[in-house]
Amino acid sequence: MENAEILLVDDERSIVKLMETVLRKEGFTHIHSAFTAEEALECVSRNPIDIVVLDVTLPGQSGFAICPKIREISDAYILFLTARVSDLDVLTGFAIGGDDYITKPFNPLEIAARIKARLRRNQAPSHSLKETGRKHDFGRFILDEEAGELIVDGEAVQTPAQVFLLLQYLCQHPNTVLSKTKMLEAVWGFDSFVDDNTVTVHIRRIRERIEKDPSHPELLVTVRGLGYKLVKGKKG
Repeated sequence: MENAEILLVDDERSIVKLMETVLRKEGFTHIHSAFTAEEALECVSRNPIDIVVLDVTLPGQSGFAICPKIREISDAYILFLTARVSDLDVLTGFAIGGDDYITKPFNPLEIAARIKARLRRNQAPSHSLKETGRKHDFGRFILDEEAGELIVDGEAVQTPAQVFLLLQYLCQHPNTVLSKTKMLEAVWGFDSFVDDNTVTVHIRRIRERIEKDPSHPELLVTVRGLGYKLVKGKKG
C-alpha cells in the first residue's frame, strides 16, 4: 500500500501541502503534486499513478475538463475535490470518468481513509467478486478476465478499472437480477463511500461500450424496482 503512486492536484498550495503531510504521516511515500491542469497531465503521462486527487476548480482547464484526458492515458482512480454538491455535478463527474468525490472543506484524514479503502479493494477483492480468470462470451462482446480486456465486435475497447470490475461481476452472474446495493457491496465494498448513483452512472458507461444503442439496451437491462440484469444468449 505504501508503494502506491498518488498525485495531488489543487491550485491552492496550502491544501496540497496539508494533504501531502497527512498522507506521509499515514505511511505513503510516493506522492506527486500539481497545481495546474497541464502539470497534472504531464505527471500522469510520466508516472504510473494509482490515485489522483483532483480539484474540480483549477485555473485554465477545470478538473472536469482534464478528467477524460487522464482517462485516455491512465486507469488511475480519480477522486474529485469539489465545492459543488448538486446531484448534477456529482453525476457529471462520474460520467466523464471520475470514481469518487469529496466536498470542501474536508478533513485530510478522510482523503487518507478513502485512498486506503481503495487500495485495500485492489489488494483484496470481495469474496462476491470471483477471480475465475474466465472469458465471458456474450456474442456481441467478450470479457477476458485474465487479460483484463473487453472485446466488442472483435475490437478491444478501453475500459476504466471500476467499469471493468462491475461488468466482470455482472458477467459472473448472468441472467440474474442484481440490486444496486448488491453491486455496491460486491464491487466497491462495505467500506466504500460511494452511493447508488455511482452504480447508475457506471451502468451507463458499460452500456455505452457493449450496446448497439445504449438508450435502448438489450444486453444489460433494467428490471424496474429491482435492479439490473445482464442477459446471456443475446447476440447483439
